[in-house]
Amino acid sequence: MSLRSDTPLIDTRNRPLRSLRVSVTDRCNLRCQYCMPEEDYVWIPRRDLLSFEEMDNLVALLVELGIERLRLTGGEPLLRRDLAALVKMFAARSGLRDLSLTTNGILLADCAQKLADAGLHRITVSLDTLQPERFKSLTRRDDLGAVLAGIQAARATGLAGLKINTVVMRGFNDDELVELIEFGKSVEAEVRFIEYMDVGGATGWSPQQVVSRGEILELLGRHYGAIEPAQREDRAPAERFVLPDSTRFGIVSSTTAPFCSSCDRSRLTADGLWYLCLYADQGIDLTSPLRNGASNEAISLVIASAWQRRVDRGAEDRLAIPNRSVLVSVSTLRKQHHLEMHTRGG
Repeated sequence: MSLRSDTPLIDTRNRPLRSLRVSVTDRCNLRCQYCMPEEDYVWIPRRDLLSFEEMDNLVALLVELGIERLRLTGGEPLLRRDLAALVKMFAARSGLRDLSLTTNGILLADCAQKLADAGLHRITVSLDTLQPERFKSLTRRDDLGAVLAGIQAARATGLAGLKINTVVMRGFNDDELVELIEFGKSVEAEVRFIEYMDVGGATGWSPQQVVSRGEILELLGRHYGAIEPAQREDRAPAERFVLPDSTRFGIVSSTTAPFCSSCDRSRLTADGLWYLCLYADQGIDLTSPLRNGASNEAISLVIASAWQRRVDRGAEDRLAIPNRSVLVSVSTLRKQHHLEMHTRGG
């Protein structure tokens, strides 16, 4: 029985089910201050991780219900062994229009071509600074060279739409915006600046560290001149802009100008919890029914009914809080590791 129809599955705010982020592992090989500031974490037990076949089963059901865009995330997704095999499974899903991956790039040089050959459409690499000492300070690893090599390898695959994600933090890398734009030009990648968000492991977050969309545009405008908005073509989180030389870049302003009203994204963790909002404190268990023999139709009904009841607008709720501070304490994260962004796919 098929639940898919020409009418999109919508939530209580008329938002369609369209985009899915799949975290294939909660492990990461960096310890970025805004995401994973501690050295040691409580990891998902390996026995609880979904197999590739289980992930493909759940993704197939979600595609049947309307998912058109799928992004592989982590943790660091390239730490999941034989990831190209999973990419090949997903690429075979005829309902998917876009299959992408976000990575820190450290392992990308060795597998970019394999991922492209398996059917991946796009790659986004996280890169917050071009300065080696800053990179080491932020990530507690000395791997900037590996990331840059990974970007070049991704470029060499010929995949369209190479992007670079940069979290902008006041007093750390807000003086590198022009350099990052110019680097993006040199590797034919579109840079997306992301406002520093108070989610998960951002236990050192403060409002004073946030560089807003307006400030980013002002800083770039001083150097480049007039910046124009690009025509919006989809519900992607980034607003796109055009420099006088036609270079495009994006800004994700989740902190100061949330886009909850148009958010069509959900997240599936590596152990099968489905989150309907980045800020949600509870996920929907899809693993138990899957492993306990529930029919595809029964699991699809769980998914459909949950989305139709969806009311989440976490970023807007956070924006409305006066004297806003850190969302989750370190002690709470140690007890509830699914609140971590590296667990739920950020």
